[in-house]
Amino acid sequence: MDRQQEFVLRTIEERDVRFVRLWFTDVVGSLKSVALAPAEVEGAFEEGLGFDGSSIEGLARVFESDMLAQPDPSTFQILPWRGETEQTSRMFCDVLTPDGQPSAADPRNVLKRALAKAADMGFTCYTHPEIEFYLLKSTELGPDGAPVPVDEGGYFDHVPGGVAQDFRRTAVTMLESVGISVEFSHHEAGPGQNEIDLRYADALQTADNIMTFRTVIKEVALMQGTYATFMPKPFTAHPGSGMHTHFSLFEGDTNAFYEAGAEFQLSKTAKQFIAGILRHAPEFTAVTNQFVNSYKRLWGGGEAPSYLSWGHNNRSALVRVPLYKPGKGQSARIEYRGIDSAANPYLAYAVLLGAGLKGIEEGYDLPSAAEEDIWSLTSAERRAMGHDPLPSSLHDAIRIMEDSDLMAEILGEQVFEHFLRNKRQEWQDYRLEVTPFELQRHFGIL
Repeated sequence: MDRQQEFVLRTIEERDVRFVRLWFTDVVGSLKSVALAPAEVEGAFEEGLGFDGSSIEGLARVFESDMLAQPDPSTFQILPWRGETEQTSRMFCDVLTPDGQPSAADPRNVLKRALAKAADMGFTCYTHPEIEFYLLKSTELGPDGAPVPVDEGGYFDHVPGGVAQDFRRTAVTMLESVGISVEFSHHEAGPGQNEIDLRYADALQTADNIMTFRTVIKEVALMQGTYATFMPKPFTAHPGSGMHTHFSLFEGDTNAFYEAGAEFQLSKTAKQFIAGILRHAPEFTAVTNQFVNSYKRLWGGGEAPSYLSWGHNNRSALVRVPLYKPGKGQSARIEYRGIDSAANPYLAYAVLLGAGLKGIEEGYDLPSAAEEDIWSLTSAERRAMGHDPLPSSLHDAIRIMEDSDLMAEILGEQVFEHFLRNKRQEWQDYRLEVTPFELQRHFGIL
């Protein structure tokens, strides 16, 4: 038994932990959980915990349903919202096949494979997400059929005695108590909209942190009598919720994206990484923007990027190179602005990293930076400048992803097929639904 496993078992005993929750996700990133008695944890470390994978979306077909959940002791944390008595803890799990091999259908394993490929190329990948969400009075809709936000605040607003302010303070305290470092938090542009930015971490730890973050945010909201949603675009008239993520690659202790004296201080590696993301973005958009509602955010304005472009500190671009600060070469990074808060972080980071690495491998050329506001250009101007659009609907994104050899390679055949099957079903259900828009627009006159 290794040292981390011994630490977990000792902590469970010393803190009188009564329940140990094992966490993993299905193919779309829904959190799954099973509670172990403390006495069973040592056996789970050694042999894994058996469960029926065919009952979990995308994990296994019926004829190969037996799976094992293997807890990762490095992710052990006490869950503070469960109280001080009869404490509950959690560990993330890797999903294994009965013979102990990593499951090809486990989203966490998909990201691990992408990171292993980066490591083979000499890189470690660090990420820093800016996570937006709406805080609502409840799940009930208002008289106008829209959700009801907790306030009417705007970007960076300080609302004295505001619900969101108290909420953010409690949420940040709770996040830090489970080992998640927060860089800053503030009110976002929409009423009731908030943003909390997590500190840099390696991509796997970040993905685990995002899954924990969503749980903490929802738990704190419930404790305060409100409701938090990560839906990409809950309001027609207000901005959607993105999860802008900063990426950097390191070679040992050196930032591989930094080159002193180069344009924007960007190295050749960084430019090829950006070129890979831009070239393959239409192929992975179904993963980074996986719901019908995601495309209402992408095409609904409010600073959401809709076109293939990159720029230095240009917030209308899909990939932004943040302002360079002299003497801060180690912080050189790029920001992908397309991803939304409802993405499965394991799959989303795997495809973004995989696309960037493809650009490095193949030596892609980076097109010119966009200096203009891309939203203000005409369609003809955008076409002339090479700013092609992202998919305009989940249906378009599915069709482009289906033809992508690179996505099949990054995700693995099983996740690729299961994910597409899930998304095709969502589109089919949506396509058949008669919406309030259609009834309001046409029912009384046709």
